[in-house]
Amino acid sequence: MRGNVFRRQRPGYEVMRMEDNREMMTPTELEEAFVEFSQNLPKHIPDGVITVDLHMLQELGLLKHDEFDQSTTHEDLMHYFHVLETADKVTLFNEQFAVWILPQVIGEISLTLTFIALLQQNNKPHLELVFSTAGVYNTPKFILKILEHFLTEVIDTEALISSINRPKT
Repeated sequence: MRGNVFRRQRPGYEVMRMEDNREMMTPTELEEAFVEFSQNLPKHIPDGVITVDLHMLQELGLLKHDEFDQSTTHEDLMHYFHVLETADKVTLFNEQFAVWILPQVIGEISLTLTFIALLQQNNKPHLELVFSTAGVYNTPKFILKILEHFLTEVIDTEALISSINRPKT
């Protein structure tokens, strides 16, 4: 994602509205959703956490130098993300998504869990997937490229579902 995609937001300083004039989720609502997801992960992600490894990166095409350095081109990813930083995680959110990035150290291994939730019309987030990066794959550049890939997949899947559900004219 491009560096200009993120905008810092101070919790509680203003009510943010979406393009359709609905209020965006508040930092408190985002935190409540995160707690629910993280405490009940098997309920929300029955297939489990996606572990990023060499094989997965090859399948996604993220190891090709020209692909890896290419900037975001998906139109829907160009919406700004508001950034909330706390001691334990970074929360990114906009009209479509809430993303929680949690760096951790388990033993002597640094690991990052990334939760991606789609914000539905009722402003209720639906956890789409969680991925983990560790070792050499646990760098900001890899994490953001993988995040970009999965956000694009969610957008494309939602568009496909919407086109299937649309009445034929």
